[in-house]
Amino acid sequence: MKISRGETWMERLEKFAVDVILNKRMGKRAVLLRWFLYGASRVFEVIVQFRLLLYRHRIFRDHTLGCLVISVGNLTVGGTGKTPMVEKFARALAKRGRRVAVLSRGYKSEQRPFLERLIERLLGEKSAFEPRVVSDGKSLLLDSNTAGDEPYMLGTNLSDVIIITDKDRVKGGRYAIERFGADTLLLDDGFQYLKLKSRLNIVLVDYSLPFGTTHLLPRGTMREPARNIQRATHIFVTKCPAEGSNSLKDKLKELNPVAKLIECRHRPLYFRNVYDADDLKPLDFIKDRKVATISGIAMPDSFEESLRRLDAQLVYSKQYADHHRFSQQEILNMINRSRSRFVEYIITTEKDAVRFPKVDRTDVPIYYLRVEIEIVSGAKDFDDLIDSLCFH
Repeated sequence: MKISRGETWMERLEKFAVDVILNKRMGKRAVLLRWFLYGASRVFEVIVQFRLLLYRHRIFRDHTLGCLVISVGNLTVGGTGKTPMVEKFARALAKRGRRVAVLSRGYKSEQRPFLERLIERLLGEKSAFEPRVVSDGKSLLLDSNTAGDEPYMLGTNLSDVIIITDKDRVKGGRYAIERFGADTLLLDDGFQYLKLKSRLNIVLVDYSLPFGTTHLLPRGTMREPARNIQRATHIFVTKCPAEGSNSLKDKLKELNPVAKLIECRHRPLYFRNVYDADDLKPLDFIKDRKVATISGIAMPDSFEESLRRLDAQLVYSKQYADHHRFSQQEILNMINRSRSRFVEYIITTEKDAVRFPKVDRTDVPIYYLRVEIEIVSGAKDFDDLIDSLCFH
């Protein structure tokens, strides 16, 4: 495993753990670690199911805030397309007149000072510290470091939608209602967040890895057992091929016979220059061109394959840990390595682009690929769902 100087020891540990989980590491130590993680995953499953039991029997109480709450989440760790799906729902609902607020925990955003975090933990909802407002529906108020990657990206792409981050989504939701008059709350990555009661539970399932590695954390990539998808009101199968996913749909119907099933895919739209927002390129501009990729996402292989489908010649790839915050030197190193390989363009993801620092030179232009969620099958069900929510 090649380590970049800019990577922290936590990122190096994360990459090592991912390699072990995905069986990319061999040898006695890796095998022993997998056995240990398997035992830990059995304990984790007991904890997950016991927690659900406590909520089911009202020993742990959920909260209602008197407005529409929609949760978008998944059963696995990362890579299913939650952020573009949240964007699709937020845009559709706002267009139909709903006052939408997206609630995110701001994963890997800049932490508050330790004293503030300690006071918040002790006081809970009574804490005087307000949630962070990434966007008030008119202006983007925070940078990506303070807001977190996904909230910042949502704030950039969505108008008339409030974006709020706080680990306590009940507090964040109450703040959105009282301060901004929100009547619809969208929980980004909210399927496991049981503290705030949702009217709709949207679960995303990746067509290529519907149940991850089949093992639960920390041995695998599942957050909870596949059977728990029965809590979902709607299931979106993401990254679907053109011919659909009949076998997977049959399996999902066995697990949850009542949920609406909708198939969708990530549709590439265009390329945009990371350092010049006015520089847009059509999808075919990389056809037969030598390109390099740089990314720090959960599933980089899927991103790279999307470029090959656009007939790009991928000659060099640099992958970092998920949510890696790039340094100026790392970007310059990438440019230098690309030049030595006669690369014409460097391509990254939109999620990564928000973490790029300013650099002195871009003699190899850097673009990000803009994508959106496109419904492949079940478009009427989606439209009917939006209609019913807006009519209500």
